[in-house]
Amino acid sequence: MKFKHFINLEWKQYFRSAYWQKSMALNILLVFVALYFIVSFLFLGIALYPILKENFPEQDPFVIVNSYLFFWFLTDLVMRFFFQKLPVMSVKPLLTLPIKRGQVVHYVLGKSVFSFFNFLPLFAVIPFGIMLVINGYPMVSVVFWILAILVITLIINFLNFIIESFSSEKELSYLPIIAFAGGLFAINYFNLMSFTNLVSRAVSSVYETPALIAVPLVILIVLYIVNFKILKNKLYLDSSLKIKTQVVKASNLEWTRKFGDAATFMQLDLKLIWRNKRPRSSVFILVIGLLYGLFFYPNPAYQDKPWFYAFIGIFVTGIFLINFGQFIPAWDSGYYKMLMSQNIKYKQYLQSKHTLMTLSVVIMFVLSIPYVYFGWEILVAHAAAAIYNIGINTHVILLGGAFNRKKIDLNQRAAFNYQGTGAVQWLIGIPLMLLPAAIFGVLYYFLNYEIACLILSVFGLLGIVFHKKLMTFITEKYMTSKYKMIQAFSQDN
Repeated sequence: MKFKHFINLEWKQYFRSAYWQKSMALNILLVFVALYFIVSFLFLGIALYPILKENFPEQDPFVIVNSYLFFWFLTDLVMRFFFQKLPVMSVKPLLTLPIKRGQVVHYVLGKSVFSFFNFLPLFAVIPFGIMLVINGYPMVSVVFWILAILVITLIINFLNFIIESFSSEKELSYLPIIAFAGGLFAINYFNLMSFTNLVSRAVSSVYETPALIAVPLVILIVLYIVNFKILKNKLYLDSSLKIKTQVVKASNLEWTRKFGDAATFMQLDLKLIWRNKRPRSSVFILVIGLLYGLFFYPNPAYQDKPWFYAFIGIFVTGIFLINFGQFIPAWDSGYYKMLMSQNIKYKQYLQSKHTLMTLSVVIMFVLSIPYVYFGWEILVAHAAAAIYNIGINTHVILLGGAFNRKKIDLNQRAAFNYQGTGAVQWLIGIPLMLLPAAIFGVLYYFLNYEIACLILSVFGLLGIVFHKKLMTFITEKYMTSKYKMIQAFSQDN
C-alpha cells in the first residue's frame, strides 16, 4: 500500500471520528492558537535583526541569535515531550492487512516529520535568514545555516520519541525529561560545560563550512534508525494485551490511624496515588513546585516586587493541594458508585481529603524554609501563604469538587493529560490563586508588607477556626449532587 493510501485513511479517520464532532470548539480554538504562534514567529523572524541591531549596535545579531540556540532547542525538546506523541495505536488496525510492518513504521516516523513543531521554527528562521542576506551575509552560508537549524529540529523530533519510549517502558512519567533537560541546564548554568557556546560554535561552523552539515545529518539518520527499531519491536496487535507482572509493595501506613475516622480513606488515597500513573504525578510534581521559587527569588527583577511573594508562596506550599485537590472526587470516579453504596459518612470521606492536603501544605512549607536565604520576608510570606492554604484553599478546592462531573482514568499518562478537566478546574483558579495574591497586593500597596502577611494569615486562621462549619456546608453540597456525580462518573467520557 502506498503512502498516499495511509494519508487518505488518516484523513478519513480524523474527520469522521466522534471526537471531531464532540470537540469542534476545541479544534477551532487549536487552529487559532496555531495561527497565533505562526504570526508571532513570523513577526519575530522579521523584526529580530533590526531589534538586535538597534539595542546591541556593537554586536553581530547573527552571533547573538546563535548564542541562544541552546535554550531554544532545550525548550523545544521539553515542549515536544509533553505535546507530541507518536500515533502508534491509530495504525495498529493496518497490521491485520497484508502490509509489511516496516512500511507502517516508516509511515509513522515520516508522518512525525510533518509535525507542527517542525514547521513552526521555519516561520522565524527563514525570515531571519532573508534579513541576513539583505544585510550582506553570504546567501549560501545562510541557506546552510537554515538547513542546519531544520536538521537539528528533526534530531530533537526523534530524540523526543526515544526519551518518551524509555519513560513509558519504565513508567517514570516525565522524570526522564526533567532529569535530562534539567541536567543540561544545570551543567550550563553552573559553567561545568558551556552548552551555549558549544551549540553556538557548532551551528556557526556549518555557516562557515557548509560541508559540516553532514555531521547533524548522520546523527539524524542514526536516531531515525534507532526509532525505527524501537517502534517496529512494539508494533504488534497483542502488545497492549500483554499482562504486566507487578510486585505490590504493602507500605506501612499505620501512622495514618492517629487521624481517627478519616484514617481508612487516607490509606486508600495514599495507595491510589502511589499505584496509579495519573495521581502519582501529584507526588513527582512536588519537586517542581518546591523549586518554583528559584525562578524568581534569585532574579534581580523580582527583588523589588515583594507583593509577588505571596503568589509564589501559595503555589510552593500548595502545589499538591492544587494539583491533586482540583480533581476531587474524580480520582475515585472508577469506583465511585461502589463507594457511595457503602455505609460510610460522607464527611469522613471529605475530611480525609482535607487532612491529606493540609499535611502536604505543612510538609511543603517546612521544605521551603531554606528560601530564607533570599530574605526573611520570603519565609514570612510562605508562612502566611501556608496558613491561608490550610484555612481557605483546602475548603475552596473541596467545594469546587462538588461541581466536578468529569471522569478520570487513573492509568492514563499523567503528562499534559486533560482528561477530567472542565470549567470547574479553570474557574477555581480565581479564588485559589488570584484572590489571595490580589488581597496581599492591595494590602501591601496601601499599608505595608508585614500587615499584608498578617491579614493573609488571619484569613487562614478564620478558616481553621470555622473548619467544622465549613465542612458541614461542603458535605451538604456533595450530598445534594451525589446522584448526579454517580451518573456522570458511570458514563464513558
